Amino acid sequence: METETAVGPDAYDELLDRYERYTSVQSAGGVLSWDQQVTMPEGGTPARTKQQSVLSSMGHELITDDRIGELLTELTERELADERAAVVREIRRTHERAASVPQDLVEDISETASEALTAWEEAKRADDFDQFAPYLETHVELKREYAAEIDPDRDPYAVLMEEYEPCLSLHRVESILESVRERLVPLIEEIRQSDTTLAVDSFDGEFPVDDQEQLARETLDILGFDWDRGRLDTSTHPFTSGNQFDTRITTRFDETDPLGALGSTIHEFGHAQYCLGLPQAEWGTPLGESRDLSVHESQSRLWENHVGRSRSFWEMFLPKMKEQFPGVEDVSVTDAYQAANQVYEDNLIRVEADELTYHLHVLVRFEIERDLVNGKLEAENVPKVWNDKCEQYLGIRPETDAKGCLQDIHWSHGNFGYFPTYTLGSVMAAQLYAAADRDIENLSSRLTDGDFNPLHEWLSTNVHQYGARFETNDLVKEATGEEFTADRFLEYVENKYSKLYDLWEGSSRGSPSVSITRQWGDFATQGETEIRPRCRWL
Repeated sequence: METETAVGPDAYDELLDRYERYTSVQSAGGVLSWDQQVTMPEGGTPARTKQQSVLSSMGHELITDDRIGELLTELTERELADERAAVVREIRRTHERAASVPQDLVEDISETASEALTAWEEAKRADDFDQFAPYLETHVELKREYAAEIDPDRDPYAVLMEEYEPCLSLHRVESILESVRERLVPLIEEIRQSDTTLAVDSFDGEFPVDDQEQLARETLDILGFDWDRGRLDTSTHPFTSGNQFDTRITTRFDETDPLGALGSTIHEFGHAQYCLGLPQAEWGTPLGESRDLSVHESQSRLWENHVGRSRSFWEMFLPKMKEQFPGVEDVSVTDAYQAANQVYEDNLIRVEADELTYHLHVLVRFEIERDLVNGKLEAENVPKVWNDKCEQYLGIRPETDAKGCLQDIHWSHGNFGYFPTYTLGSVMAAQLYAAADRDIENLSSRLTDGDFNPLHEWLSTNVHQYGARFETNDLVKEATGEEFTADRFLEYVENKYSKLYDLWEGSSRGSPSVSITRQWGDFATQGETEIRPRCRWL
């Protein structure tokens, strides 16, 4: 095998140059997508659909070019340094997957996504799933075809799911999700049977949107958001889009729910900090890109839950909230902490869900999209199945499509297989935060003082600076010293919610209901590949 020194760096440099062009086209498409969801006039869809299709086609041509294949073959014969080997590994994964899919199919998916986004927004406003159903059906058909082009012999949902978490086998994902389900189901049941009453009405009332937006901006200031490289807007569904030079986040406001806007803003801040913390010198290479969606979600869930829902945060933040909203002057830190961490009995909206039942929302979506892709469910039947599963898992039945199967943006983009990464991200967040708490002296006290720099530095050093150099498990191990595991998450929720709800000693956990066990018993398996979406949604 030739060494890198012997043959020179020409092939590697050419590969980077070609990949940077591909990255630039992808990034431009992300800006157009952001614009469509935030500022574009409603009538702009026809032109935007064509624009996105052209960019998608250009990106596909660039990454599937035969010359990239030749360069990858040449570099396979070299002994590359670790970072360069990681770059080649990531580009090869992207190239090989993209090269499997015909360009006209890529264009069809892009056009459908642009049209489906507008249809979804209109259907949600009208509370009418039938307006969106044809686009969902088309997406499912196209994505089945997409999966078959990559590997016709495997479960299509398994193939699609790998796009969002290419580095963990589905068997590993299944094991982690099952561990979470087995512990959360009985824990939530115990909480609902508890006689403990929390101060859940601490923030009842009307909170003007303008005041909430001002508080959201102040919150970002406090947390350390870089306004020179970022901005905040509103959108139908909160999301983050961007890179280390330009990252844009959105949130949404409800006059009766100030905690909802606060939580979504902090969540998107976590995504943004990851983007902005990536190495600027590595822009256009995998070393300057995020390590896919499980890790991305770990950053947003860490800030949302381990910081934004902590008592330390509320000791610091409550006085600022009282300044903005005079009607909450009698709320104590304990009241605010309890209100932010209550476990709902009747919540229908995933992005407004509490920290525990959130994962049952993920379960509903996982099962439905899996059955759609695998041909076990027709698009027209989604509302009924959705409502049935909500009643089964969450104990409440949606009365409208807008608060049911139309609430999330993901299926309008054809992102089947995305939802499990939310739970994986929450699990990883707990593991990372436990390591940070171990390494940073008096972390809780620092948060109370409003000093977030040590946590920023820890995440930058242990996660952000590496980009996609390490695969998921190796990144977690590098940061925490442990393999990726659900143990830290389960310890965290057990301890936190047992204290909140005064759960009795010796209670029995780990015996989920028969119906839920049956539903989770047939995960798709195998496979690892990848894609990098340019938007991260709440």
